[in-house]
Amino acid sequence: MLTTTSTRRIQNANPARRPTTVQWQDLVALRPGEVLLNLGLSAPWLALSLWAAQQDLYWLAMPCSAAFFLTALRQAHDSYHASIGVPRKWLDAVMLLLSLGMLCSTHAIRHTHLVHHSDPLGQGDAEGRWAHQSAWRALLLGILFSIRTHAQAFEGGSASTRRWLWAELALIAGVWLASALTEQAWLRYHVAAMIACNALVGFFAVWSVHHDCPPAGAGVFARTERRAWCNWLTVNLLYHVEHHLFPAVPANHLPALGRRLDAVAPEWTGERVLGNVGRKLSDVKALKPANAKAG
Repeated sequence: MLTTTSTRRIQNANPARRPTTVQWQDLVALRPGEVLLNLGLSAPWLALSLWAAQQDLYWLAMPCSAAFFLTALRQAHDSYHASIGVPRKWLDAVMLLLSLGMLCSTHAIRHTHLVHHSDPLGQGDAEGRWAHQSAWRALLLGILFSIRTHAQAFEGGSASTRRWLWAELALIAGVWLASALTEQAWLRYHVAAMIACNALVGFFAVWSVHHDCPPAGAGVFARTERRAWCNWLTVNLLYHVEHHLFPAVPANHLPALGRRLDAVAPEWTGERVLGNVGRKLSDVKALKPANAKAG
């Protein structure tokens, strides 16, 4: 069970060996404009998707719902690591609001995600185990990943996590009930869209960035991406090895961190989400960088 102290340690540290020559501390702080961007990132997409659904413009609502969920996922992810830019005392409120929009418990996901960071792809990493699935199973059985994530938080989460989990599930149940009892097609659409998006999280956020990787300590345990269009579309969420090595760095600054890793520790960034560059994964599975120390 994660205590508050252990949660904060995992948010800002990493047990894996990482390069020591990479300067990253200056990338932690956010400017006021970046904080505002982080807090408002998903709201326009949510508003547009709901408006489009209300107008029966589902061809527009669907991509906007996908954009909402993706940007909200980035907001939640930065909140898990206290890197979204707000004081810690406000993080629970931010996550509660995101849970209401995404229709999943972000506090439950934070629990399994921080356990994942404590030992990436190791024996106790329930989140990372989804990367061991075949691609089609990770994609088609994704709703099971979401259900298991919530169950694992009930089982292993702290008392505070479970309280927030119950509160968020109550709000989600309220939205579901309202969609069932009212004649609001836009609300029913949103519930259906969020179910679909949640079912894709295991494939997008776990399998795509960890498949065919060894556990931390045995090699490069996460992938990254350098195609600008792809990172723009995925709001920097595919800079995954960078995030694991330096989880205190917010998503805003992961491109800069990636460039620094490429320059001084390229052995960490050869495994790409959309295909490797210059080497095969089998060539680096046993990689243990010489210029590393415990993180």
